[in-house]
Amino acid sequence: MVSGNLFHCRKHSWPSEEYISRATLQLLDFDSAAPPRQAWRRRLNSHANILKEFSVTFMEALKMMRLGVRLWSYVREEASHGRKAPIDPFTRESCKPSASQGVPLGGMGSGSISRGFRGEFRHMQIIPGLCEASPIMANQFSIFISRDGGNKKYSSVLAPGQHEGLGKFGDQGISSWSWSLSGQHSTYHALFPRAWTVYDGEPDPELKISCRQISPFIPHNYQDSSLPTAVFVYTLVNTGKERAKVSLAFTWANSIGGTSHQSGGHVNEPFIGEDGVSGVLLHHKQLCRTAKGNPPVTFAIAACETQNVNVTVLPCFGLTEQSHVTAKHMWDKMAQDGCFEHGNFNASSSMPSSPGETHCAAVSASAWVEPHGKCTIAFALAWSSPKVKFLKGNSYNRRYTKFYGTSERSALHLVHDALMNYKRWEEEIEKWQNPILRDDRLPEWYKFTLFNELYFLVAGGTVWIDGHSPATDEQPSLSHNGHKSRMVDNSKIRVTAATVNIREGVVIEHERVNGFENTNGNGINYDDESTSVNGDESTENTDDHNPVHLNNLIDPKLDDDEDVGRFLYLEGVEYIMWCTYDVHFYASFALLALFPKIELSIQRDFAKAVLSEDRRKVKFLAEGNCGIRKVKGAVPHDLGTHDPWHEMNAYNIHDTSRWKDLNPKFVLQVYRDFAATGDMSFAVDVWPAVCAAMEYMEQFDRDDDGLIENDGFPDQTYDAWTVHGISAYCGCLWLAALEAAAAMAHRLGDKPHADKFKSKFLKAKSVFEEKLWNGSYFNYDSGSSSNSRSIQADQLAGQWYVASSGLPSLFDDFKIKSVLQKIFDFNVMKVRGGRMGAVNGMHPNGKVDESCMQSREIWTGVTYGVAATMILAEMEEQAFTTAEGIFSAGWSEDGFGYWFQTPEGWTVDGHYRSLIYMRPLAIWSMQWALSLPKAILEAPKINMMDRMYMPVRANDTGIVRKVVSPDFSSHDVHEKMLVAANQGTQRRFFNP
Repeated sequence: MVSGNLFHCRKHSWPSEEYISRATLQLLDFDSAAPPRQAWRRRLNSHANILKEFSVTFMEALKMMRLGVRLWSYVREEASHGRKAPIDPFTRESCKPSASQGVPLGGMGSGSISRGFRGEFRHMQIIPGLCEASPIMANQFSIFISRDGGNKKYSSVLAPGQHEGLGKFGDQGISSWSWSLSGQHSTYHALFPRAWTVYDGEPDPELKISCRQISPFIPHNYQDSSLPTAVFVYTLVNTGKERAKVSLAFTWANSIGGTSHQSGGHVNEPFIGEDGVSGVLLHHKQLCRTAKGNPPVTFAIAACETQNVNVTVLPCFGLTEQSHVTAKHMWDKMAQDGCFEHGNFNASSSMPSSPGETHCAAVSASAWVEPHGKCTIAFALAWSSPKVKFLKGNSYNRRYTKFYGTSERSALHLVHDALMNYKRWEEEIEKWQNPILRDDRLPEWYKFTLFNELYFLVAGGTVWIDGHSPATDEQPSLSHNGHKSRMVDNSKIRVTAATVNIREGVVIEHERVNGFENTNGNGINYDDESTSVNGDESTENTDDHNPVHLNNLIDPKLDDDEDVGRFLYLEGVEYIMWCTYDVHFYASFALLALFPKIELSIQRDFAKAVLSEDRRKVKFLAEGNCGIRKVKGAVPHDLGTHDPWHEMNAYNIHDTSRWKDLNPKFVLQVYRDFAATGDMSFAVDVWPAVCAAMEYMEQFDRDDDGLIENDGFPDQTYDAWTVHGISAYCGCLWLAALEAAAAMAHRLGDKPHADKFKSKFLKAKSVFEEKLWNGSYFNYDSGSSSNSRSIQADQLAGQWYVASSGLPSLFDDFKIKSVLQKIFDFNVMKVRGGRMGAVNGMHPNGKVDESCMQSREIWTGVTYGVAATMILAEMEEQAFTTAEGIFSAGWSEDGFGYWFQTPEGWTVDGHYRSLIYMRPLAIWSMQWALSLPKAILEAPKINMMDRMYMPVRANDTGIVRKVVSPDFSSHDVHEKMLVAANQGTQRRFFNP
């Protein structure tokens, strides 16, 4: 869709020769050691400035005072129970956020460790929802070099020594190490999931070093992408006339971040594995207070011995002078000999660490590099935490245990396989990335920002479990700290079977849709009565340890390859809620494009949730009133915090059952996913929830004009921005949902619902345009407030989705382009000349809408979504200029330093709110718009709304209609629908 010469004359954003000499690039141009020219770059001596956090104005503080008091009380109450509130603006991290982030390590869902561009390991998230931001400075790579004759010797930590606590005179800890690297001639290059650090003559002027960091994030690979491991490949090029002995040391502290290393009881153990892989296991017993009874973690650090590379280990050293072997002893041994004693492999496990003592380990790999010769040394890191335990809920086996088992010692096998397979991983990564990287029509900044924004799927806090049931060996009686576990009260949770009003003899049935069975074991019938579990209407579940399952969504008949387990990811590291749905609406393009089975799994979770009810009382903090936690028919805001899938809606600022955007967003995402994948089984499974979600919204159409109205409070994803009457954002989403629901009903042969939704759409569309269209854009809302005529950047969110799904446009083309041009001219270009992104609200007089904190913010993910809408409307130049503002402000060298921690948004002066946030993944909606899936491109081009009255023929592609007699079994229906679907259309997954 991008024109061939649109960016032909643009200068590349990151010319390689400005960072590394051409001669060095040529020397490293083998075995993937040279970084690609399309990578994001930073010099190691760059200053990591402290980031500026968002603050509210005096008037905003007055408006939110009551909310603030209630939120403060709620945060304190949660803390008294040993829990962290999902939203806590009052607690500040001890480590101030800085512009120091880099590509994180590992695959998805097994805990994450980030690594800054200067080499520090930080932001450990091994425990779900707990992020330890401070770097662990003992975790380092160091180098020791000696030349033939012994005249030249160099040693240094391979990170600039610009950190607090270093340089203490007489220290026996890491201050005794040589932190002599200036970083002036060293550069970092990032192209997620890989990163390169090139040391161009540092610390030895005659040695070129490239460290390549590789993690197994591989689209459509649902096994390797779950592995908690990473590889570091060092390529050494000796440009001198003398042979050089080069030794590299990888040191690691037995810690999961924070002060966990001081809790005591931790043990280190050397090992010799297969294929020359040797190293140290670090068993972390999770006795620290922050662990809250979580299962233990085992780290493994290792290197691969080859004919030219010798590997030795130091199983245990400490950071104080009381340690039997100190950090200084370790350093001095490496500086003198370049290796440790070979007998260390015969040592038994170390004595458990004492409280206050830190156990560290080191792996050394050394090799001789001939004059003008080259050498490769590979290290690996893995962490094994086989079970994930939620504070108020069950324990589950992580996804990788499906392939490696639940032993803590699987870390040993993980590092081995990583060192054996990393070249294959790189081949698959390059095969995925190269078509985009080599597309000369695309600007350079877009290419690396597109891939690097995916960092969030690793570092944003993700949990990927194997299967759908809790870990079988979990004991219900006692937690790890010996106290009785706090179990959820299920007495007020009702799980309701799907209810669909089927008329005119058209019935769609599916045995165990969403995993439920009735009391006699038969499949559920969709009639006008619902079946309940718990409560007064049926037998109460008496198993306190296993609450009523709001899960088990994948059909049990699917084979093993189809079952990808269950996936959670946080809204952000500051907003600790799993799979926040109004934000997933923006981010989900990344999962659908790269891991479509995960995306369908998440949608099945929410389809199940729509049909459930949880009557436990919750206090909503904005108004101070109470309501039930989960209302039947309403899409939940999130899947919970401390007991996901079972205790949903951790968000309690507003009553989200009254929000107007969640249900339409569910319908739109379901249809888009169905249209892109052609998965008829998925469509059949979620259709009852789609109907229920649409029916639920009818209560908000109070004047029967087909259009929903907002209720005079922030009842949408902009939860501080009040809306009155009909709104551009929610109204447009509702129109799009009506069109998508009608199209889906048509595909499934449900003519009554197709006719119903089409009729509502035609009625609502005319009202929407009559009430909001002002000649150049849609007003913010139909009210009479001071901002009712504001230009909202996100006003065409519904149009974005229908265009992304191959549906007809909601409005005439000239109106769509008029709106987008207005947003571009005002919300984008009138804010710092377009170098910031699109501000959420702008008055028609060209002044930023400051009616609330969110109207004056620039939301990164919304900006990407607006840019995608522009691409779909054939406004490519405006699209890339709009999105480039996010790059300029967040990722460029002159920006605010938000790389690999892209926040929810920032103000015009660059103050951020909520770092490491889900919504910026919406940049993948731009790539989606540029490369629509084949299934969407090949859809019939006639108007879907006109097709509603066309007769359904047996050979219509992708359309299934089944009239069912009462004695026809639901299993037969399902099987016949699948056969018909497979005959008409093949399942397709998008691969950009």
